[in-house]
Amino acid sequence: MQDCDAMEIRILKGVVSSDHVHLHIEYPPRLSISSIFKQLKGRTSTKIQREYPHLKKRYWRRRFWSRGFGAFSAGNITDEMVQQYIEGHRKNPNDKGNNFFLD
Repeated sequence: MQDCDAMEIRILKGVVSSDHVHLHIEYPPRLSISSIFKQLKGRTSTKIQREYPHLKKRYWRRRFWSRGFGAFSAGNITDEMVQQYIEGHRKNPNDKGNNFFLD
């Protein structure tokens, strides 16, 4: 994603579920998590609605994404724990070739 490259963000792993998205990202400390998600949610909303015009009509003057986001930060949570959590959403455990998948 060009926006991620411009902000120096690496998406390490992700999963798209029917009602939410999980992302494991690496980002520079100068960025706040709220500014990252504001940017990502705004850009993805625009791109999705451009690609699927019927959604633009459905969400006109309404929010495409919910207002909030959840984030884990420093502490006792390791990268491996986050990776395992996201892997737990994988429907086909034999398909290990992609770090971003649909739930």
